[in-house]
Amino acid sequence: MEKIGMFWGSTTGNQEEAAKFLTDYMVSEGFEIDSYDIKSTDPSKMLDYSQLIIGCPTWNVGELQEDWEKVFEAYKKLDFSGKTAAFFGCGDQVGYSDNFLDAIGFLAKPFVENGGNLIGKWSTEGYEFDASEALDGDEFLGLGLDNDNQEDESEERMIIWAELIRDDFK
Repeated sequence: MEKIGMFWGSTTGNQEEAAKFLTDYMVSEGFEIDSYDIKSTDPSKMLDYSQLIIGCPTWNVGELQEDWEKVFEAYKKLDFSGKTAAFFGCGDQVGYSDNFLDAIGFLAKPFVENGGNLIGKWSTEGYEFDASEALDGDEFLGLGLDNDNQEDESEERMIIWAELIRDDFK
């Protein structure tokens, strides 16, 4: 089984906690994962892996988290041909219902446009929001977590999603 590179950014700690939970859970399922805080990692490091998990919270009014914002121009130029990635992110569907989980869309779209294979889409069922850059029909381009309004559902959602993407990683 190939090692997975997990790349995430976090300001308040919610995204970091989610990345740690997913890493620990997937390692317990037999996966090998290298985890990187994007704050101290050049995004080109992603090219060392053919399998990726990428996490970013939506910040302020539909923005990337600050560490992702700093590397976004370099990220958008990467050639993701031959790479498979799953995306996840934290957001607030009540306070920011017009841009819920936008960061997932901001990162997933250039990944696909640059040749990457996206896995791990997640149903919008159970969420109430008005708009999102992460939408693809009735699914998000990755796992959405809302620790502000649905924290009691986050762990179960992460486990189900990890099981979902498991079969798409070799």
